[in-house]
Amino acid sequence: MAVVKRDFPTLDGAAAAIAGAIGETLAQAIDRRGEAVLALSGGRTPRHVLPLLAERRLDWSKVTVTLVDERWVDPSHPDSNEKLVREFLLTGAARAARFVPLKTPAATPEQGIDKAEANLDKLSWPMEAIFLGLGEDGHIASLFPGAAAWEEAAGRCVAVPAGASGLARISLSPRALLDCRRIYLLFAGAKKAKAFAAALNPGPIRDHPLRLVLGQEKAPIFVYATD
Repeated sequence: MAVVKRDFPTLDGAAAAIAGAIGETLAQAIDRRGEAVLALSGGRTPRHVLPLLAERRLDWSKVTVTLVDERWVDPSHPDSNEKLVREFLLTGAARAARFVPLKTPAATPEQGIDKAEANLDKLSWPMEAIFLGLGEDGHIASLFPGAAAWEEAAGRCVAVPAGASGLARISLSPRALLDCRRIYLLFAGAKKAKAFAAALNPGPIRDHPLRLVLGQEKAPIFVYATD
């Protein structure tokens, strides 16, 4: 699928542009299908985007929001992506959106994955859009280079063992990430730009998980980048 890439001098400019584009995508989906499902990333850069998206004039009651990945921590934990989305997006009028978490009350992702799968199965597929970030190592969601488990996942999500951070995770699987109509990617900084450029070169998806979305033929990809 062709990649449409836009470069911006500032992160604020990129954030405003991608928030506008995602908002327009949701509005069109509501007009055409009566609902829209959006999957979001956590991290630092979404903090610039989500408040702007929350200001969009949408019928938020027809929007369902979920996550592309989540650390297996309590929703009140500072590292929780659910906490980030609730604080930065689900405010004001956007509070009317339905939120479907990945984290369950189970002790581990492995124990909670069946419930997470059941929750995801209730969504309207394909999702309207996913909003991805990019790691300096080329990872997207919680699909990290060199890990085989996510490549073999048959369901919509995959349990990710604790890595260097010490926090186990749950992530949408390749199957789920690609079951969408549009893919939005935002990254900032020279190291992430290098990772993006490397992923454009042919090679194993396992080495650069971003290749998963760059190499698919279903959903258009819109990239917003800044130094």
